[in-house]
Amino acid sequence: MGTNTGMGGGVPEKVAWVLVRDGRVLVTRNRGVDLFYFPGGKREPGESDAETLAREIMEELRSRIDTATMMHVGTFETRRESDGSVEFRMICYTAEHTGPLIASREIAESDWFGYGDRARVSAVDRMVFDALRSTGRLM
Repeated sequence: MGTNTGMGGGVPEKVAWVLVRDGRVLVTRNRGVDLFYFPGGKREPGESDAETLAREIMEELRSRIDTATMMHVGTFETRRESDGSVEFRMICYTAEHTGPLIASREIAESDWFGYGDRARVSAVDRMVFDALRSTGRLM
């Protein structure tokens, strides 16, 4: 968890935070985009997943991740139809936090989505919605 996954190889990756409360999950939407996404972002050079998640959540939601509580939820990949190669990879973690969960300038809005909102998120995020639903965590 504290180190780079070593699965790079040129595939774009995102480290994402999956915060579930009362059967709903926190999602955010960037300005100028219709779809919602799990909060998080790309690693800076040399960053671990924990460092990336802590920085991104502070930037996006002004909240501090407790990296000691991070648990890997899963790694989800979308694939190209043309050749089946990995197009995008999202590495998801749960973690406790302190702070307000207030959307920053780069975030247009945040919301709590249930499974019925699945069509309003990106393709890779839908995979996480399905995984959370299969374990009974998302209503």
